[in-house]
Amino acid sequence: MPISQSLVRRLKSGTLLLGAAFTTATVLWQPGLSLAQPTSAPAVTGSAAPRGLPDFADLAEQVGPSVVNIRTTEKVVPGQAGSQEEQMLEFFRRFGLPVPPGASPRGPRQNPAPEERPRGVGSGFVLSSDGTIMTNAHVVEGAEEVIVTLTDKREFKAKVIGADKRSDVAVVKIEARGLQPVRIGDIGRLRVGEWVMAIGSPFGLESTVTAGIVSAKQRETGDYLPFIQTDVAINPGNSGGPLINLRGEVVGINSQIYSRSGGFQGISFAIPIDEAVRVSDQLRASGKVTRGRIGVSIAGVDPDIAESLGLKKAEGALVRGVEEGSPAAKAGVEAGDIIVKFDGKAVEKSADLPRLVGNTKPGAKVGLTVWRRGAYKELRLTVVALEEEKVAKAAGAEKPSAKSSGAAQALGLALRELDAEERAALKLRGGLVVVDAAGAAARAGLSDGDVILAVANREILGLKDFEAALAGLDKGRAVNLLVRRGDWVQYFVIRPNSR
Repeated sequence: MPISQSLVRRLKSGTLLLGAAFTTATVLWQPGLSLAQPTSAPAVTGSAAPRGLPDFADLAEQVGPSVVNIRTTEKVVPGQAGSQEEQMLEFFRRFGLPVPPGASPRGPRQNPAPEERPRGVGSGFVLSSDGTIMTNAHVVEGAEEVIVTLTDKREFKAKVIGADKRSDVAVVKIEARGLQPVRIGDIGRLRVGEWVMAIGSPFGLESTVTAGIVSAKQRETGDYLPFIQTDVAINPGNSGGPLINLRGEVVGINSQIYSRSGGFQGISFAIPIDEAVRVSDQLRASGKVTRGRIGVSIAGVDPDIAESLGLKKAEGALVRGVEEGSPAAKAGVEAGDIIVKFDGKAVEKSADLPRLVGNTKPGAKVGLTVWRRGAYKELRLTVVALEEEKVAKAAGAEKPSAKSSGAAQALGLALRELDAEERAALKLRGGLVVVDAAGAAARAGLSDGDVILAVANREILGLKDFEAALAGLDKGRAVNLLVRRGDWVQYFVIRPNSR
């Protein structure tokens, strides 16, 4: 489309404003002004005041000396099975190709001496003036030697104080004094759309500065951490480096990227600094991280489940299973409960619960609010230290005969009652085994072998309970079933009229 002469004149004058559709228009540049200087544009109606682009030069000078390059090495035996050298030689031998000069076509030497080879490159930043440095756990994992390079080109061999894979946070220590530590920011003040800057060593290019904005907060990509999403350019080698706000404070550790090519594609993730500091404090104190646990397996609560259970909104964590003898079991938590509060803190989504429990000190006595059969129930339990969870296996062979009623058949279910042996093996007071699922039940996801424990928040001990529960419901409305499948339980919503 041709550009009008008036538009060309306005572009040259540097006073072009955005059109009327953009009520918060801003003059980004005028001749003679730096990008850091706000312009004297006319007053603009809207919620945002006109402002210029930020200048990151002062920030880079201020924080740059606190950022370090980290490279690691590992010991490799030349010619050992699986080494790159051996794989290359095997490739040439297999296809009858000439061996490249300098590569021996013979087998590995007898008892060759291990060689140190570069393993990876990452970044980190100074936590204290005496040489304590924070980085990612995956940067130092498996390293034989960790070498830290400061911005003044001094190099130090670092000792790994501790690394936590769950949060991907590690702390290393070098013997240095007078270092410049970073300032830690307040995550509570971080806003979506705020400018942030990263400093690191992408592809080994030390002290590289990139910038962008906060794209989202509380992005769920891990069990214990809600990540900060940004569009700051992050590439291999940036891992462990700081994410910095315009006040020069570290608000995150650059940790992951979303990519289909291996390179930056506009989406990167940083560990919130408050979570990282909490982990680093434990690593510095004891070299490990101790987390709490209560012994439950959980799932999310979708709108259908919430509506069918009478919850005002889809919130909380659905308890799919309770470990025998665990704190949850001792407190009376049951499979099918919806945990909506832990220690007075709201559980908005299922991912919140592992973080709340994990950040609780073992031995602490906390309150638990659960939604059970249409009402809230208050429980108390004592948190224990996280360890490998044990899951009881369900036993009992499925019986072939079904004694379904007309109501069950209307939902597409063929059912039978549990016998005494099955109830003992599964530690259940009762329930109905699904012998066959068709129609609406099959569309809802039920399958053979499922055990129905409750219907519309009513406990089911046998076929009579099942009939009574359905008799009081509108036959055209959806009905929720609490179902045990294997070791876990979950809710299914059957819609009789669905096609």
